[in-house]
Amino acid sequence: MTAAAEHLAVELDRGLQEKLSATQVLEQLLAIEVEATRERRQRGRLRFARYPVHKTLAEFDLDFQPGIDRKVVAELSTLRFVEERRNVILLGPPGVGKSHLAIALGIAATDAGYRTYFTAAADMVAALQAAHLEGTAAYKLRTYLSPSVLVIDELGYLPLDQASANWIFQVVSRRYEKGSIVLTSNRGFGDWNQVFADPVVASAIVDRLLHSATVLNIRGASYRMRAYVDQQKLKGGGAMVG
Repeated sequence: MTAAAEHLAVELDRGLQEKLSATQVLEQLLAIEVEATRERRQRGRLRFARYPVHKTLAEFDLDFQPGIDRKVVAELSTLRFVEERRNVILLGPPGVGKSHLAIALGIAATDAGYRTYFTAAADMVAALQAAHLEGTAAYKLRTYLSPSVLVIDELGYLPLDQASANWIFQVVSRRYEKGSIVLTSNRGFGDWNQVFADPVVASAIVDRLLHSATVLNIRGASYRMRAYVDQQKLKGGGAMVG
């Protein structure tokens, strides 16, 4: 009980000043220890998840993407999709906020106590292929199969050969109805035959992902382009003032 020990002197002094009973002081120390344990476990879950940045749903600018159904985002924020082991598929061109939403949903699930993991699609395939060559593929697969939520980012940015497509299929099929996948892609499902070397594998992956899924097709402006334009305006304004 490290946290309780650290606060012992302070809580004893407070107990004397406020004339608290020994039981009340003990209850406060236990509450401090419980909260410290919760925070420690939360930090551990976030370290394991390996999110590249910290994003929240509250930070997502829905006004900039009016095409997104706010009711759908609100429903996703309840995390019922995790309990029901449903998938979330975020489609759209680069810069529209797919990764932000995916990471935010993953972090929200982590905050709620679920085990989550983030990976780019290309990184996952490379890691599994390397593990296969080392004879540790079965062990490495657990990284992607054990979390309640697996966030796979940027599927479709690079074409996948037969071996890579098979690894994606392995992960999707083994997680089927056992855990949620939050996936982002810049390609619509109709283009996935161009992403995967084998159209049969592509069809099988889409079938399993969509069997129980929420799909958000984001067709809006680019956040990164907006940030660039805003930055240029600031630079221009600064130059005029100078």
